[in-house]
Amino acid sequence: MAAIAFGVRGWVAPLVVFVTMLVLIVAAGVTRRYLPYVVTTSALLVSIMLINTFLYPGATDAIFQIGPFTATWTGLVAATQAALRVLAFATSVALFALTTRTEELVDDLERRGLGRRGAFILATAIGTVPRMIERAHEIVDAQRSRGLNTEGGVLARFRGLVPLAGPLVLSALTEVEQRSMALEARAFAATGRRTVLRAYPDSAGQRALRWVLFVGSVMLVIAAVGGALWWVP
Repeated sequence: MAAIAFGVRGWVAPLVVFVTMLVLIVAAGVTRRYLPYVVTTSALLVSIMLINTFLYPGATDAIFQIGPFTATWTGLVAATQAALRVLAFATSVALFALTTRTEELVDDLERRGLGRRGAFILATAIGTVPRMIERAHEIVDAQRSRGLNTEGGVLARFRGLVPLAGPLVLSALTEVEQRSMALEARAFAATGRRTVLRAYPDSAGQRALRWVLFVGSVMLVIAAVGGALWWVP
């Protein structure tokens, strides 16, 4: 979906991807959990709209002017298309993240031949940000219980960053050491193929659908780049 949204020019591809992802999000029952992704992406979308609308190079079809900045129709169209592509990409990533557990993904990739080092790197990369956010909340609660003021104005919040950053960095380093010891205890560097205990259902129809989607996506992007699609400008 991300490849189609960014690889096929025009309005049709990103709009179809976005609508399809929304339908799947509703069908999966994760609509409420999807909303934080929209909030997180909104700042990027606003910046894309403003920069392209007012600073699009070479555009002369003005809409209105604010001081030295002029909004143009060409910039507005380009901004809307770019924002739609980013929104379609973010929605596809959100759907994948909300419906696929990290440990299940890593287990299945390892069963399909991904090495243990690659599986460990993938699991660590995916889980680092959520774990850091969770640990930051824990540290904030602990510091508040000790009387630290982390609320109020900008200056008060800035003063509270130092007591939060120190424990966050130290706890991250401690976790790395603990994880290294746990990997050594579980013979992470041992030779030979590991036995995967959990195998997830994967029917022939699902495998065929994945190949059809993969090949179809590649062919669609190639056709769009080659100018073979009539709806692509």
